[in-house]
Amino acid sequence: MTVRIDDLDRKILAQLQIDAAQSLDDIARSVGSSKTPVWNRIRKLREAGVIRAQTCLLDPESLGLEACFFVLIRTSEHDATWQARFLETLKKRPEVMEAHRLAGDIDYILKVRVANARAYDVFYQALIAEVKIHNVTALLSMEEIKSTTMLPV
Repeated sequence: MTVRIDDLDRKILAQLQIDAAQSLDDIARSVGSSKTPVWNRIRKLREAGVIRAQTCLLDPESLGLEACFFVLIRTSEHDATWQARFLETLKKRPEVMEAHRLAGDIDYILKVRVANARAYDVFYQALIAEVKIHNVTALLSMEEIKSTTMLPV
């Protein structure tokens, strides 16, 4: 379903990205509309898949997940069977926050959140036991400078 997104929709989406738990009254007041049209637009945006989910963001360090690694993967395997196995392996690993297939020298990059270097090694050992990987480079993030889930609407 294709949906046309106008300025009011963009304002609503911006408010939802700031805090999806705010009331319809608060969103309507912020965007200069009333509650019913705002609710109808949110419903339309959900049905169209523009709003994929509403969730809450947790603080990883509060949960003991103090280490963030960016994992660069090179593979010599590029067939559909290997890719399917790799994808299934990643889906089973809750440590993997993001995974991207890349153009260039690196085939994949993963964002992995774990407690410490030892926990990363456990992840790494499990990963290479599941799928054949030519080369893995892990980069430890020393400091998170910017992290957002907000899209520029």
